[in-house]
Amino acid sequence: MSGNNKVTVAGVEISTDHWIGGKRVTSREKFADISPVDGSRLADVSAGGKAEADAAVAAARKAFPAWAALGPKGRLPILKKFAEGIKARVNELAAVETMDNGSLLMGNVHRVVPRAAQNIEFFADWAMTLDGHTIDAPEVVNHVKYDPAGVAVLITPWNAPLMLTTWKVGPALAAGNTIVVKPPEWAPLTCSLMADIADEAGIPAGVLNVVQGIGEEAGDALVNHPDVDRISFTGSTDTAKIIGQAAARSITPMSAELGGKSPFIVCADADLDAAAQTVAAQYMNAGQVCLAGTRVMVEKKIEEEFLEKVRGAAAHMTVGDPRDKDTRVGPLIHKEHFERVAGFVERAKADGAVPIWGGGRSNFGELYFEPTLFAHVTPELEIAQREVFGPVLTWQSFSSDDEVIELANNTRYGLAGTLFSRSEKRAMDIASRVTAGTVWVNCFFVRDLAAPFGGAKDSGLGREGGTWSFDFYTDIKNISIRKGSFA
Repeated sequence: MSGNNKVTVAGVEISTDHWIGGKRVTSREKFADISPVDGSRLADVSAGGKAEADAAVAAARKAFPAWAALGPKGRLPILKKFAEGIKARVNELAAVETMDNGSLLMGNVHRVVPRAAQNIEFFADWAMTLDGHTIDAPEVVNHVKYDPAGVAVLITPWNAPLMLTTWKVGPALAAGNTIVVKPPEWAPLTCSLMADIADEAGIPAGVLNVVQGIGEEAGDALVNHPDVDRISFTGSTDTAKIIGQAAARSITPMSAELGGKSPFIVCADADLDAAAQTVAAQYMNAGQVCLAGTRVMVEKKIEEEFLEKVRGAAAHMTVGDPRDKDTRVGPLIHKEHFERVAGFVERAKADGAVPIWGGGRSNFGELYFEPTLFAHVTPELEIAQREVFGPVLTWQSFSSDDEVIELANNTRYGLAGTLFSRSEKRAMDIASRVTAGTVWVNCFFVRDLAAPFGGAKDSGLGREGGTWSFDFYTDIKNISIRKGSFA
């Protein structure tokens, strides 16, 4: 059913309907989108299901041959215009995302939305490098081709919806696929704006589709669709297992970037001031960052000194309205998620862990949680093992490198790690032995889009970034030609 219902959020007009086949499509069923900032009802959003999923996949399939036939060179100017469209609306997108998911406005303006544009632009450029790859063998010349896979379903999370959606959209479109995006139901609005920007940039009808709705309905219909060629998911490990079962039934390749419980290792020879500031930074986005180094591990000989430095740095992590430039910690996304985080904290207290600071709701508002640090944490405690996804850190100490490596790897997750040391040899040795997809040394959250990104163990399946993204979004073909066989 066609339609274009709209709301105005932060002064920006936004459609609350799906984007399918180059037009807005409404659904009778709606779901409420509530702002975590102030509890206001932002919108009643169309809730899709099987009918909308079928329509979107059909539109993507119809559009695929022409989009694929353009080749990287033909797609490049369209995708560049798409990226420019995002850049032109940085302030609008940032303001909407802040109201929709509670993330810091200044962070969205200066980092998150510009990175969303970069995601599109970078992969459009990178696709140009894939042609002409040859492997010379004694009898043959192998010509490696990257053929677009077809229709890709992209399911994205609420903690950074625009950035993490474009992180998938960029390589999928640049590789020549057509796509169906399933935005997060707790923060869907910037993905709707993304569809408008894509349309204005000249992306043909059906190439980019957006189906909104609840995961169990819209998401389930998409991942179980028989005409889908790729599934890319960012979210929880438990949800990934369900999607993986659906993908297995149709042997559909799946990529999954999942949760983390990352170690933050501080050696005695580290720059302690820099390390302390970086520990405090783990509270950013109210701790709703899968990469966050939530398990702080400190060499015993500096434990007392370093704790005081962290205390000083954490004191500046002001809880408040994310639109305020002085705020460093905004709200948790939703009442349900707040209760989840609070549950972890209360069970940790019951298990004998002791909050050094924090440990409860902030006085600022209903969904605002105090930055929290737990001591007396033993490795087997739930608070040391499961992802909280809130502003909650644990404190552990170690006496040797072998001990800290054992601590770091004592979890079902393996997404990331952070390490501070002035010794290159020691840092490389520890980092090499930590089971994780990314280990930052003397820095945190630095992302080179050409580098591989993903997780080990329960933190993910596959890698994204640079050529690794194209390995997933394409069918790689080898054309092997016998030397001298052509007249």
